[in-house]
Amino acid sequence: MQCRITLKQLATFVAVADLGSVTRASKDLSLSQAAASMSLQDLEHQLGTRLFDRHGKRLVLNEHGRRFYPHAKATLEGAQEAETLFQQQLTCHLRIGASTTIGAYLLPELLAAFLAAEPHSRLELKVENTERIVESLCNFTVDVGFVEGPVQHPDIDVRPWREDELVLIAAPGHPLTRLPQPDAQALASARWITREQGSGTRNMLEHLIGPWLGSPQHLLEVSNGEAIKHCVIAGAGIACVSRVMVRGELALGQLCTLPCPSGPLKRTLYRVIHKDKQPTRGLARFLEFCQSPV
Repeated sequence: MQCRITLKQLATFVAVADLGSVTRASKDLSLSQAAASMSLQDLEHQLGTRLFDRHGKRLVLNEHGRRFYPHAKATLEGAQEAETLFQQQLTCHLRIGASTTIGAYLLPELLAAFLAAEPHSRLELKVENTERIVESLCNFTVDVGFVEGPVQHPDIDVRPWREDELVLIAAPGHPLTRLPQPDAQALASARWITREQGSGTRNMLEHLIGPWLGSPQHLLEVSNGEAIKHCVIAGAGIACVSRVMVRGELALGQLCTLPCPSGPLKRTLYRVIHKDKQPTRGLARFLEFCQSPV
């Protein structure tokens, strides 16, 4: 079957979608503006539908454009891979999103191992909270994400990735460390240092310990995990964080753990990807690599 859609048309469409105008797209593709406009018009004619809405001077994907975008992007990426099919070294360029704890404490080791196995690959790591990672997946500005909280979005495929242990931490001199078993009331009356709303750790904290903790009376919201650790070390309050995040400080005695009234705290970390994302060979290799222990 003959395909009338050309790679030039797909490249023009993707560039306009990413940059918001035919003028910018034509410069990015080294085409004349007339050639870029004609290419986009021909593509819409062949598809039998408009792909963009105009908002002032900006072109924005409409419903059909958003549906077509991942297929166009995947086709272009597949064509780029085909060009290197017989090269000795296969390369991949991946954009990875990760929520804060995963990006800072779990993924670096994994990415280093992947690059050791495939040294010609190019990886970009974007570290933000879970809400922003989901937003990036929906905009196709990242290829795959790893998040700390469950995601409920109709366009996102969510799969369990790893198990993670959470611990209650305090400075060694904190009054709660002198109690053999702090109860829920004692913990609730303490000042809690938490991540901001939208953080996977914050959501999971509320889900896991909310039933017995209730709503803490005193909160200090901090948007950075390292800052949370230092606030706790300084005696500003207590926190619930991933054990991997405080291994060094626990070993040095800068922090200590508090017994949890409900027993050990476990959470699931998730791998998330857009349902319409067409994995390239490079992405498929990376996803397979991520399922293996480092």
